[in-house]
Amino acid sequence: MGDIRTGDIRAAVPAQRGAGGGGRIPVVPGFAVVDRGEGSPKGRGKALRERVPRSSHGMLELPEGRPDAVRAVEESSRGRVPGLAPIRVGRMAATPFAFLRGAAGLMAHDLAGTPVTGIGAQICGDAHAANFGLYGDARGGLVIDLNDFDETAVGPWEWDVKRLATSLVLAGREAGADEDVCRAAAFDSVGAYRRTMRLLAKLPVLDAWNAIADEELVSHTDARDLLGTLERVSEKARANTSARFAAKATEECPDGGRRFVDAPPVLRRVPDAEAAAVAASLGAYVETLPEDRLPLLARYAIHDVAFRVVGTGSVGTRSYVVLLLDHRGEPLVLQVKEARPSALLPYLPRVGFPVGEVEHEGRRVVLGQKRMQVVSDNLLGWTTVEGRPYQVRQFRNRKGSVDPAALSADQVDDYGRMTGALLARAHAHSADPRLIAGYCGKNEELDEAVARFAVAYADRTEADHADLLAAVRSGRVAAELGV
Repeated sequence: MGDIRTGDIRAAVPAQRGAGGGGRIPVVPGFAVVDRGEGSPKGRGKALRERVPRSSHGMLELPEGRPDAVRAVEESSRGRVPGLAPIRVGRMAATPFAFLRGAAGLMAHDLAGTPVTGIGAQICGDAHAANFGLYGDARGGLVIDLNDFDETAVGPWEWDVKRLATSLVLAGREAGADEDVCRAAAFDSVGAYRRTMRLLAKLPVLDAWNAIADEELVSHTDARDLLGTLERVSEKARANTSARFAAKATEECPDGGRRFVDAPPVLRRVPDAEAAAVAASLGAYVETLPEDRLPLLARYAIHDVAFRVVGTGSVGTRSYVVLLLDHRGEPLVLQVKEARPSALLPYLPRVGFPVGEVEHEGRRVVLGQKRMQVVSDNLLGWTTVEGRPYQVRQFRNRKGSVDPAALSADQVDDYGRMTGALLARAHAHSADPRLIAGYCGKNEELDEAVARFAVAYADRTEADHADLLAAVRSGRVAAELGV
């Protein structure tokens, strides 16, 4: 994984051959060389089918020495805030889909025993169906894309595809859809990924880089049954702002400023020394931003810091919200969230993706996010607080999401197609779409295989969830349910 640079990804993808400019122009580092036809990217991708048949992606053979579900959860909680572990366990114990959301490391352990093509991409590492959503761009518009990158790394594109497909089966089951619908959602997500990658491979590079404008996404993936749901989510997202959060979570101080109000266990005030350390770290954060952002932040003053518990997989990591106010008292809230090493890190070398030293885990997350998204938060950066790495981003930046487990049966496969297309777009920013498209091909062989895997791994996840639930009921592990 190392420091995320272009070279890390290119090392995993065969280079084009030939020379540029008819021999007059030398090969320049950082640019492609002219393809003289000695094996096009599409042809090389197609040739990989001989070594890794597409049908082989249906295989699920759990490696020997696989940790049981309870031990995996306990191990993944190491280094987190101890008092928050019961909340994390309680959230994972809620449903099998919730368990999957918190078990990216366990699934990576299992995926390390499955076939991979060796084509490297910047992957999300946790591309389940609930990690796609809406957020605001710099001009106030809404963008839909992947929105969680805690586990991002350079690795096999197949791992993201299989995690997405599995999550759709589990979400569909939780929503009450029958097994045919759940399997179809997984199948359709892979089909949309494959078709989108083929589309991107045919486009001019600049068009492919910015492809699938949001207003075209629904028609591109034939997801019309989702229109009403997306419109409702969009309405809520537009109101989900720093100002709204601050109005609910803060109170006026005697000096005219504002401060956070305790709302345990999710939000709590922190001691002065801790608040000061977080606030001071924003000086280093500012240095990670483009220079044109600095005058914007210079117009805000820091007023308060609080600790806030975050979502299922991240519960127990240290996460703060920082209240900034402008000259009119209008708020901007930043989230300063601890960045732990990717849960995929121990397993990537097993499938041919060597990892090295990471300069800064927050930097890894931020650069991975920027590499995968078409549009990213314009205040995205990183810092260090008391020796620990953190990422920094806007909090409640008009964020909204579809709950895939609450969709109707006729919407689950639509959502699968939409997220599959988004995932292909994200991967195509770092891996040559011609190479992946060449491997995926025109027929549905890959779709069938991954759907078969997804159903089998969903069954395995349900068994893991049952083991965790039994451990909670027996008192082996502490859990705070419903938080």
